[in-house]
Amino acid sequence: MKKLLKIFLEINIIANMVMVLFSCENSLDKVKEFIDTDTINGVLAYNVVFTRSDSGLVQARLMAPVMHSTEGDSAILEFPKGFTAYLYSKDGHQSTKIGGEYGIRYEKEEMLFAKDSVKVENLDTKETMLTETLYWNQKTKKIYTRNPVKITSPDKIVYGDSLNANEDFSQRVIHGMRATLELDEEE
Repeated sequence: MKKLLKIFLEINIIANMVMVLFSCENSLDKVKEFIDTDTINGVLAYNVVFTRSDSGLVQARLMAPVMHSTEGDSAILEFPKGFTAYLYSKDGHQSTKIGGEYGIRYEKEEMLFAKDSVKVENLDTKETMLTETLYWNQKTKKIYTRNPVKITSPDKIVYGDSLNANEDFSQRVIHGMRATLELDEEE
């Protein structure tokens, strides 16, 4: 009787193990697909610094406290806590600074959209532009906005309805210029 009970328990344990093994819903391929890094839809990174260079010369450097990236046909880099980008002249010094409280870069189009307290500074001429949104086309090296702008230089302030400019902010067209205020130098 003890032998029969022992055999019955062994058969029961084996049967339960077989049921557990075959009741698993996911095949090995599905498990591999789940843990495959190609299926991860994004990366979250902190304190990022991107440097773009050509022939050993730095052309641009972008810094952000937080970056979220997604891959695929509509790959983007999102900067939800803002970003600051520096553009460099051919002789290697920082010539332009672009920043905003939010940014998103569309990889395929090489287009960066910035919003909320957007600021563009030409560090050589000491001119600053403030606006609420800005598009930066990195293929054509142009920036533009359809929002009102305020441009401050050492001797005047200019207001306009929108703007097109090259990315270093040295040449620009201000649309709907509303006012030019000359600033007096203090003696």
